[in-house]
Amino acid sequence: MSVTAAETSPTHTGARPWSALAVLALPTLLVALDANVLFLALPRLTADLGASNVQQLWVTDAYGFMVAGLVITMGTLGDRIGRRRLLMAGMAVFALASLVCAWATSPLMLIAARGAQGIAGATLMPSTLALITNIFRDDKQRGKAISIWATCTFTGAALGPVLGGLLLVKFWWGAVFLLAVPVALVVLIAGPVLLPEFRPEQARRLDLTSVVLSLLGILPVVFAVKVLSLGNGNAMTAGVALVVGLVFGTLFVRRQLRVQDPLLDLRLFANSSFTLILSALALAGMVLAGTGLTVTQLLQTVLGHSPLASALWFMPMGLFMAVGTMSTPALINVIKPRTAIIGGMFLSALGAAVLIVVNGDHGAWPIVLGTAIIGVGAGPMFALGTGLVINSVPPERAGSAASMAETANYLGGALGLAVLGTISSAVYSHLVDGALPSGLGGAAAERVRETVAGAAAESAHLGVEASAALLKAAHSAFLNGLNAVAAVSTAVFVLLAVLTGVYFQRAGRTGGE
Repeated sequence: MSVTAAETSPTHTGARPWSALAVLALPTLLVALDANVLFLALPRLTADLGASNVQQLWVTDAYGFMVAGLVITMGTLGDRIGRRRLLMAGMAVFALASLVCAWATSPLMLIAARGAQGIAGATLMPSTLALITNIFRDDKQRGKAISIWATCTFTGAALGPVLGGLLLVKFWWGAVFLLAVPVALVVLIAGPVLLPEFRPEQARRLDLTSVVLSLLGILPVVFAVKVLSLGNGNAMTAGVALVVGLVFGTLFVRRQLRVQDPLLDLRLFANSSFTLILSALALAGMVLAGTGLTVTQLLQTVLGHSPLASALWFMPMGLFMAVGTMSTPALINVIKPRTAIIGGMFLSALGAAVLIVVNGDHGAWPIVLGTAIIGVGAGPMFALGTGLVINSVPPERAGSAASMAETANYLGGALGLAVLGTISSAVYSHLVDGALPSGLGGAAAERVRETVAGAAAESAHLGVEASAALLKAAHSAFLNGLNAVAAVSTAVFVLLAVLTGVYFQRAGRTGGE
């Protein structure tokens, strides 16, 4: 029997809706946690599976790209089959894919399983938000519930590395993926009891052709960026991938402008204010994710901290971001939103600039300082950004705008892992190539060029002096990669401050501020 919003959406009172919110918070925590929990396991799994530089990057961002590419699709699918039903199916698939990740025996197997996790993860965010909106009918309660839901994202991002580090003290790298299993079990057991089913009376048609075209447009372009970072005559392969991505991307855009129910309402981009703030959200997510990946690798591979110690050193970034986000509502009672966001972006630029001069001589403290400043400065952007996106379009298009803001956040994070991770890898490969010991060539030299872990493994086969020289060169090259990522991040944060200023200037002319 089909279910509708009217039939299954009673007004809930008492403790039941808050119990339901506790269940819905778990998938939200899980999606954010799983995006970051892998950072500290990368050196171990790279050595164990023999993952190349490009494979290592795909392991980290296959998840994020699938979430970003399918979150709107899954929102439409949930309208058709029911939000709770989609949530339950997504949790089950997420748990199964996590088990495959934990016991993956090759890089390709792990990449495929991470992609499956991403597909399942894309079902969770739109389902939880839609159910929260359905359960909480009172505007004040709904606002509080959505704030708690949003805070779970930053809490998960902060807890991910810490929980991963704790697990890596006693267990193998695959254990970080098993965190999803108990969470999934709780949701699958409690969900049918506490969560109502919800499906709108008139659901949009799911355009599978648009779904395929969107993925075929995004993934080849990302692959081209990764391949170009390797050099070694791969320009032809990258060029072909780039052309393929652009062709399918063009077909996707043409279809969205032609069909009655587009997957992405691209006409919204005709609104310059909407485009500005959406771009700002994506860019902010990009630099935060890319910086986080590089820093967590540096803490382990160069400074030599254990996974747990690295997690504790990295934790202030997520915690300060959560503080910045949660304190924003009180902050804008004192200063204007434009001042909070623009000032926050310049503060984040200052934090990124600290990382430009990191050289390893003073341990982890400069890194903690820089990342903490970045986190607290980014808080107002993420706290207010989605609201600004929605407010920049007419009320009847608010749903599409909110979905695109969600997509921008995930796509920006995935791009950060791909683009900034590639920049770091390219700088490392270029610099370490000039410091290879004489006589080291072939596959051994290639392993050194790809990762610091590869350099450490090969140094064990050299003499004492040659080994020390190679490790010093590799560590220096990786530090230079971080400095390059920090320089790009500093420039992006300054650009974000400018973009936000332009947005508020235009909004002020139209009475939107």
